[in-house]
Amino acid sequence: MEFQFPVELEEELEREAHPLAWAMKMGEGIGPRGLEMPSPELAQLIVSHLCFRHNHPSLWKFLHHAMSSGLLSPIHVLSLLTSRVIPQRRSQPEAYRLYLELLSRYALSFDASMTDSCKVKIIESLDAELQLSQTFGAQVLDLGHAFVLFFFSIVTSLIDSSLYDWGFRMTTVDKPSRAVASMDHQHMDVDSSGNYQMERNEHRQQMRQKNSFMAIEVLERLTESTKAIVLLRLVYLNMPEKFDGLLQRLQFLEGNNLAFSKSKSARQFLARLSGNIQKVPSLEYQLKKQQLIRMLVNLGSNNPVSRCNFGSGPSGCWVPFDIYMESAVDGKQLLIKSAIVILTEKIYTLKMFNRASWQETFLALWLSALRLVQRERDPLEGPIPHLEARLCVLLSIVPLAIANVLEDEAKLHPSVQESGYGNGMDRKGFGARKLALISSLQLLGNFSGLLCPPASITTGANNAAAKAASFISISKNAKDGLGSGSPTGNFLNKGGNMMHLIVEACIARNLIDTSAYFWPGYVPSSVVSLPDTSPSQRSPWSTFMEGAPLTDSLIDLLFTTPASSLAEIERLYLIALNGSLEERPAAAKILCGASLSRGWNIQEHVVSFVVKLLSPPVPPGHTGPRSHLIDHMRMLSAILFGASSIDTVHILSLHGVIPEVAASLMPLCETFGSLIPTSSNKSSTSDEPSIYMVFSSAFLFLLHEMGNSMKQLELASDKPIYIDYYPKLRAWYCQNRSCIASTLPGLCGRNPVHQVADKILGMIYLKITKPGASSGNSLTPSSGNVCGSPVKSGEDAGQMPMLPAWEVLEAIPFILEAILTACAHGRLSSKDLTTGLRDLVDFLPASLAAIISYLSAEVTRGIWKPVPMNGIDWPSPAATLPSVESEIKEILASVGVHVPICSSGSSPLMLPLPVAAFVSLTLTFQLTKSLEYIHAVIGPALENCASGYAWPTIISSLWAQKVRRWHHFIVASCSRSVFRQSKEAVAQILRSCFTSFLGSLHNSNSLSTKQNNINGLLGSQVLTPGVCPSLAPGFFYLRSYRMMPDIQRVNDVIIGLVSEYVQESAARWTSSDSPLLKSGQASLSFAAVRAKEVATLGASLLCASGGFQLVQELYCETVPTWFLSSKEEKPGRVSAVARILEGYAMSYMLMLSGSFVWGVEEKARSCSFSRRGRIIGIHMDFLARVLRGNISLCCDPATWKAYISCLVGLIVSCAPAWIRQVKPETLRTLAGGLKGWHECELALSLLERGGVSTIGSVAELINMFN
Repeated sequence: MEFQFPVELEEELEREAHPLAWAMKMGEGIGPRGLEMPSPELAQLIVSHLCFRHNHPSLWKFLHHAMSSGLLSPIHVLSLLTSRVIPQRRSQPEAYRLYLELLSRYALSFDASMTDSCKVKIIESLDAELQLSQTFGAQVLDLGHAFVLFFFSIVTSLIDSSLYDWGFRMTTVDKPSRAVASMDHQHMDVDSSGNYQMERNEHRQQMRQKNSFMAIEVLERLTESTKAIVLLRLVYLNMPEKFDGLLQRLQFLEGNNLAFSKSKSARQFLARLSGNIQKVPSLEYQLKKQQLIRMLVNLGSNNPVSRCNFGSGPSGCWVPFDIYMESAVDGKQLLIKSAIVILTEKIYTLKMFNRASWQETFLALWLSALRLVQRERDPLEGPIPHLEARLCVLLSIVPLAIANVLEDEAKLHPSVQESGYGNGMDRKGFGARKLALISSLQLLGNFSGLLCPPASITTGANNAAAKAASFISISKNAKDGLGSGSPTGNFLNKGGNMMHLIVEACIARNLIDTSAYFWPGYVPSSVVSLPDTSPSQRSPWSTFMEGAPLTDSLIDLLFTTPASSLAEIERLYLIALNGSLEERPAAAKILCGASLSRGWNIQEHVVSFVVKLLSPPVPPGHTGPRSHLIDHMRMLSAILFGASSIDTVHILSLHGVIPEVAASLMPLCETFGSLIPTSSNKSSTSDEPSIYMVFSSAFLFLLHEMGNSMKQLELASDKPIYIDYYPKLRAWYCQNRSCIASTLPGLCGRNPVHQVADKILGMIYLKITKPGASSGNSLTPSSGNVCGSPVKSGEDAGQMPMLPAWEVLEAIPFILEAILTACAHGRLSSKDLTTGLRDLVDFLPASLAAIISYLSAEVTRGIWKPVPMNGIDWPSPAATLPSVESEIKEILASVGVHVPICSSGSSPLMLPLPVAAFVSLTLTFQLTKSLEYIHAVIGPALENCASGYAWPTIISSLWAQKVRRWHHFIVASCSRSVFRQSKEAVAQILRSCFTSFLGSLHNSNSLSTKQNNINGLLGSQVLTPGVCPSLAPGFFYLRSYRMMPDIQRVNDVIIGLVSEYVQESAARWTSSDSPLLKSGQASLSFAAVRAKEVATLGASLLCASGGFQLVQELYCETVPTWFLSSKEEKPGRVSAVARILEGYAMSYMLMLSGSFVWGVEEKARSCSFSRRGRIIGIHMDFLARVLRGNISLCCDPATWKAYISCLVGLIVSCAPAWIRQVKPETLRTLAGGLKGWHECELALSLLERGGVSTIGSVAELINMFN
């Protein structure tokens, strides 16, 4: 229906009747005409007559009354006026003044309570008048969305108008507002209606000038409002490029003070406007209703209790660093993802959650790494990573992680420096992280107990200190003009500590510069200068770089001396690829020596070159079917042996190159496993490495990296590496799986595989029956046989079948079936069985993988009778078994585990035949470094076999008898098997972890007096000295959780412990009779800090135990089930404060664990991003269903409300990027629940980070603000 301007209204305009009467009369006429209120048609009509046919003051007053009474929509009227008045502000200064008055009153007035059809009309009108969709590049979704865009358009239009009126022109990051652009090609005193008469009225000219300043004043008053800040913040969060344009305008205004030189008030308005706008990016909600919730969410920001009190000891808020580092150096599992990347993410996460400064964060990181190294002072001797891996973390991984953090800061700087604008607007912050790093390094001197270097690196630390003293001497001489600036003498290597090594690692990566040498006290007084006559030792690397040939003596020196520069490593790499036949393996050997294990300052580069050598490039002009890898066989043999040692493999793992190494090993296995060895290529008398040796090294290396599970091969590299690309490898994999799944058919001569098995069985039989046959117990390494068997005669060599390695591996299961059956039926003695197995491994070391797979499968089938371990047929453990069982009980008792252990008692000592055969085989291997790649495979297999009832102690006793220096390691490893058999043991060790870190629940003073104790949790040493060394509970758990068959149970145990500890500590801290605290507020603060520490420990242990799997279960099952389950509680013990702290601890643990596995950054990896969104969405949907009343809870309402409020608060403040991955409807439900609990500010903060789809909801919610 067309709405005509009433004739009577025009008549009343002439009579200047009261505008309020017009508004009442117009309101009465709306209903009969079938129109709605507010009326879009009436607004259109009134404004069209006002601009400018009836530009009468009374009509402006009518607009005021119509908007205040709800007859017209304020944002609709103002949008209509904006598109008409601003372009005419020069010719209609009175109208512009009145428009600004209305704007100051109604710009933030928003009422969404109207019919849908009315909303649609207003949205369409706003979009058309202000060209919102075109300006912002997005469709207007709803009225609230339109309101946000309308307000931002008003702000930019007024600033652009004032700039234009003052004669300023600027190039903005976005286009000028449409209202100003329409005047770009017209004279300032000429309006767009074609009125070319120059207005000379002095009053109107003054009004024009005042209007420009009034526009800034209006904006200043508007942006003082919280509503305005929220609206602008929505633009900042969802359209940052548009907000940058606003910042650019303000900066331009501030840079042109001439316009305000005569107006002090104008300068003040502009300064306040700029200050208001700059609050937008840093605005945080204030929880005015719930002071306790606000304190919990912001815990750490201004609370010294939650910060690290480094002077008295480590703080619990940083224990995730310690737990992750200790878990990372566990040799049981290699890392697929780089420790550098993981540690970088943890740095950001913990800084955010602890509300810490960069200095505190870096210092906590260094201290955790130093504790990691100090724990290895008296290590367990055994086939596990030792000091090299821990030093790699301290001196390579941590500096590289910090380098990532500094690089992220540098990436943000250029854009800020170039334009002078940016989202953060904190240009003073650039370089703050580097300054914090320097400060943290200087503070390390306060921790002398952690800086004492282990004996093996004392020389390196002393050299670093002497280097600094020499640098200072050279600088001093150069400054004093004494010659060319050379040192006055050599310096005695003395007084160096771990700080000197850390500083050198940072300088080498350009994190700091050599000014660190001049820090007070950095060069110890014990570093003294000696006369020039003192002999100086020349580095072998200098000799090498001068072109000296690689003689045996130089090779040995280079192998044991780490390189000091990248140029040295690059030259070595080129020799390994392109040198002479003798130089290539020598260069590969050197590369895997001290430069890889102890060249911390360039370790990442050495690792990169080692990986490259595993995949040598195809030489130019290479053609034909013969693989180019064969030409590099000697070099590959050297690099495989060098890189497959236990410590080296773990260093590669820490640097995250396991996927690349696996991808390089697969073609090596495919190529060398398909070659038929020649007699010269098989004989151990030859100096050439054998084809079998290269294949076996690569194959066992591959299985070690993949944890003997080929399922991980497809996940091994960023680029897909499918096993189908390697048909021989795939064939073995499929056969291996089928052998595990079912028993084998008997041998028959028709099958080629069986024919190969017959040949090898014949060879084994001849060796067994030959007089003087040796079982290979006296092994000596040789170049031809990696297992170190004695040199064999040409006759024996001739008896060995010339077969590709893949064919031999395919026949192994049938060979094992035959000899195991023969032994079971008494046709083959136990000694001959062991000798036969060892001969098989000597023949092809890679066969060890098939032996392990087959025997392990046979154990699970349970078809083999046990054999007596009596010392006659099979080795006997009787001599050491009692002491081993006793020590296992003592170790378990020391970590708080009191459960029965597997014991043979008085029954005969028996093992299943496959287990006895495998154990006997492993006892034949010598413990030399050249066989570490063998022990890396048999170790985990032996542990798996030993996990059966009563077997662990038997097997451990046998090995303890063989290797006495490994006794403690063997006993400690055997102790872990209790977790495979007892769920109660899992609960007990986790409780011990909490007790050792937080104190005992049963001690009335423990929870309130005990400092959190990282050394109590993880130990200051791996082993506490004694007749039976004890282990720290946390360390023992981190080495044992992989033995737990039901790892999901860890979630339930941890969440129960967190709840129990929080309730007890809250009761103790808030008790009125506490002699330690006089202030109730202080008691509550301490209780909250302890709740945070409990949750932090729980999240750290949970993530270390199961990573993504357990965190996913925590979100989707464990926490929801905990809320839905009834709990047995003692009546009257749990206070309301304890309930609230319980909810806070649960939310904190959930958030922290999720942040550890997914990160808090917006730019996560694609797979992590999708997983994160899915899991968080599931949990949030559960919360929303509860709030809607679809699910009933069994928990206390105070716990539930605290959980929701704290969870949302933590997400908003620590991981806002997560919010956009939640469904908008779920966010609205959560916000509605918070609003019902009077947490409007928190609800607002949640919605404003929900993306464009929740902008409308925010606009509706801000009406709750006064």
